Amino acid sequence: MQEVNKLADMTVGSTGDSKKIKKAIIIGATSGIGMELARLLAEKGYVLGICGRRVHPLEQLQNELPTKTLIQALDVTDPEALDQLRELIEHMQGVDLIVISAGTGHIDPEIPWQKEKETIDTNVLGFTAMANVAWQHFKQQGSEHLVGISSIAAIRGGEAPAYNASKAFVSNYLQGLRYHAGKSGLPITITDIQPGFVDTAMAQGEGLFWVASPSKAARQIYAAIRRKRKHAYITKRWRLIAWIMRWMPEVVYNRL
Repeated sequence: MQEVNKLADMTVGSTGDSKKIKKAIIIGATSGIGMELARLLAEKGYVLGICGRRVHPLEQLQNELPTKTLIQALDVTDPEALDQLRELIEHMQGVDLIVISAGTGHIDPEIPWQKEKETIDTNVLGFTAMANVAWQHFKQQGSEHLVGISSIAAIRGGEAPAYNASKAFVSNYLQGLRYHAGKSGLPITITDIQPGFVDTAMAQGEGLFWVASPSKAARQIYAAIRRKRKHAYITKRWRLIAWIMRWMPEVVYNRL
């Protein structure tokens, strides 16, 4: 683990009153939405822990951020990732927000097993591992906020079967955690973010429309975080597409 500044003192105060510093971990901060959200949270004064498989982009991001930042090389498909995330949380003396933005997907008409497996390992097993660590931390802490980046693809199956199914899992898992928080009376916010097309490596295929920049997506995600939303489409106009996708007859949907 590498750090810009020591994080032993996590509170600041100027007039005798201490003000709690906001702390967040972003899993999948090496590119795209995760990286832009890290930049935005840093602007808002968050102390950050940024995670991803590739160390070099994390180091570059760490050097440009204006707030205290730790980096942790972490592959969500690696069993060691659970302990690595726990150690990062402990090193930061607890966090207020954990965003799981790591994910992968492929469009291949041959539907090769290796790519399907890679998608499931990352988006299902890896996501669940990270979400469970976050849940256990927030449950012990008694509050705070977990955000998962799902997809509009969660609504129905499509040309990337494993990707769509894995994102449906993400959304349902988050809903399950929200159910448990409610049943337990815990003030833990669980937010399901469902982006449409965002201009990242994940945006594949022909006929893409309403493609948002990662920075615009990050701003709308941050707005959902501030409002403690349970669910948000990114960008907002994708709410209309979601409604159409849910109610479109399958015979019509299959012709798209």
